[in-house]
Amino acid sequence: MPQPDGPEDDEEGSLFEAPPLGEQERMVEAILFASAEPVRVADMNARMPHGCDAARALEALRRRYEGRGVHLVRVGESWAFRTAPDLGFLMQKETVELRKLSRAAIETLAIIAYHQPVTRAEIEEIRGVSVSRGTVDQLLELEWIRFGRRRMSPGRPVTYVVTETFLDHFGLESARDLPGLRDLRAAGLLDSRPMPGTEEDDTDDAQGDMFEDES
Repeated sequence: MPQPDGPEDDEEGSLFEAPPLGEQERMVEAILFASAEPVRVADMNARMPHGCDAARALEALRRRYEGRGVHLVRVGESWAFRTAPDLGFLMQKETVELRKLSRAAIETLAIIAYHQPVTRAEIEEIRGVSVSRGTVDQLLELEWIRFGRRRMSPGRPVTYVVTETFLDHFGLESARDLPGLRDLRAAGLLDSRPMPGTEEDDTDDAQGDMFEDES
């Protein structure tokens, strides 16, 4: 005859209960504080006890840090602590001045950011000139771009997309937060011609449709 659950069964079941939300907030806070790079939600869940919801804890923690000297920000599919934008001037003495990119590298990076995923041939078509291997290699070395999926076309050309390192460097949550294409063209960073297959008047409106999920 089955026996009713005893104290040992209750104790065993409690081992799988998720910690309170406040404790989960402390856990994700500790993980992010100790990490030198942005951390993905899936990686946090893998470290935390069974039943924890890192995404929910992150949203609660982000609200808690509003108005503080550091903010909890989303970088692509990851999260990180960053200095509040209005306090950036305090870090100026610790800023490392990076080597300036060539105009060719800036144009190539801008084209990839706004038209990703994009092949080398498409970059050259937009710029109107060939793209040197050194320019692409420099952006790959900076980890601002990476290889994307191969295009399903003759030759299966590789595509390029921007990275989370790029988004983090420029304080963007996703590539959709980039300025409008007209602003970039006005700054001389993109050719004034519309992307093949698009209408000039619809360029900004269609910007959100230019990005593919590369995860």
